[in-house]
Amino acid sequence: MLVDRDNARVLMGKRSSKHVFMPDLYVFPGGRRDRNDWRLPVNTPLRDEVVTHLLSNTTKRFTKSTATALALAAARELSEETSIELRDSTGFNLQNFRYLARAITPIGQPRRFDTRFFVGFCDELNIDTSQAKDSDELVDLRWVDIFKPEDHPMPAITVLILKELQARMQQSSELAYDVPPCFIKRI
Repeated sequence: MLVDRDNARVLMGKRSSKHVFMPDLYVFPGGRRDRNDWRLPVNTPLRDEVVTHLLSNTTKRFTKSTATALALAAARELSEETSIELRDSTGFNLQNFRYLARAITPIGQPRRFDTRFFVGFCDELNIDTSQAKDSDELVDLRWVDIFKPEDHPMPAITVLILKELQARMQQSSELAYDVPPCFIKRI
């Protein structure tokens, strides 16, 4: 998720009413990892502390390359859904990503996900907050006050992740890289 730390806002968009899953709800830009995400160029890799947390509570098949591919997927999806680029001519900038949370839906649910939530701050990523543009996947892009999101209908998981961000921002607006992510697994 992209955070405007100076104004305590997070970028969110409404999922199209044409979506089968969570239509008309506000979510953070993101999506699934594509098969070729691990091949995308990186000019500044994830910090070691972030990789260490991404590797915890995973199988042996989950490697540093897998962790990097997840962060690249987040950066790619941000670009596709909002037109905000975290890439220059040499590759993607991942060094300022923080790993905030992981959420897994319970077994038996009709649609399941195992999602990692990254945070990037606009000031560190040199993002102009006015660059965000609607896409086919997310419409009505807006900067939502982290502490007053009530006016926007959201999925329960988005509310939980936003509360985690609120709590961490109240502790420190820096969001240290070495803080373990919260883990949400509902059984």
